[in-house]
Amino acid sequence: MTQDFSQLDGRGRLRHLITLDGLDPGLIRELLDRAQAYLCLPGQLPPRGGDLRGWTVANLFAEPSTRTRASFELAALRLGADAVNLDVMLSSRAKGESIIDTIYTLQAMQVDVFVIRDAQPGIIEYVARHVDGHVSVISGGEAHISHPTQGLLDALTIQQYKGGFRDLVVTIAGDIRHSRVARSAHCALTALGVAELRLVAPAELMPDADEFAGAARIQSFDEGLAGADVIMMLRIQKERISGGAPSDTEGYHALYGLTAARLARARPQAIVMHPGPMNRGIEITSEVADGPQSVIRQQVANGVAIRMAVLAHVADARRRRAP
Repeated sequence: MTQDFSQLDGRGRLRHLITLDGLDPGLIRELLDRAQAYLCLPGQLPPRGGDLRGWTVANLFAEPSTRTRASFELAALRLGADAVNLDVMLSSRAKGESIIDTIYTLQAMQVDVFVIRDAQPGIIEYVARHVDGHVSVISGGEAHISHPTQGLLDALTIQQYKGGFRDLVVTIAGDIRHSRVARSAHCALTALGVAELRLVAPAELMPDADEFAGAARIQSFDEGLAGADVIMMLRIQKERISGGAPSDTEGYHALYGLTAARLARARPQAIVMHPGPMNRGIEITSEVADGPQSVIRQQVANGVAIRMAVLAHVADARRRRAP
């Protein structure tokens, strides 16, 4: 974010959520705790509330999404809001309308929260600068730069299974260079005090040297897995790689695919994570993805809870600002 823009209001509460970079660890923990209260056991009716009763949440996604878009919609509905979903590339933007004109149109229809996913860096902050004072903007994923609610749900998942962060070794493996998920995970885990964060990738998929401060960079997957408590696998971001993704998927899997044999190098109680969508047989085998150490489905469940927590938080902050 630029220096003269803040996603916090004057009381230090979230008005917008665009990035986890620089977010106070206490606020992150507050959101995790709030999300935990929205979870339930399988088969139980999901918790609901009236925090957003009378509000309207608009999901504007200019990139494909299943988990994020559906979970934001469910989060809004479960908190009592009306939810509107727009495929931005099929909206008036495809006819030449600017994103701000689209926002102003929806704002005139009394939209209170915009959830935006866009491939253009900076567009979400740009929108946040132009909305009315009572309106909030939440990132549903920005280019390769950030995915804050994914970072929060990943942190919540780790907290649930490991009880904390201080003594953990977390390995993030795969296409880190093009991953907004990895960047937000780095922000969240660093803020929460993880002991060691490892980045594992081939040289061409490793991020620039000035990114991911404090993280160890390892090219050998076997070395990166040794003694790990948490393993977060990432797919190759084909849509973000100029010139195309690596064509030798079998070769990539041989070097960087997580198999049961490789997983044995991690600690016995290590958990396996993946933000989805998965490319089975490339970065992860089905045996591992569906195995006893996988918490991938719990990540999905946590996504709804985290997005409920964020929406409820910005609603509370707005009520506190009201005269």
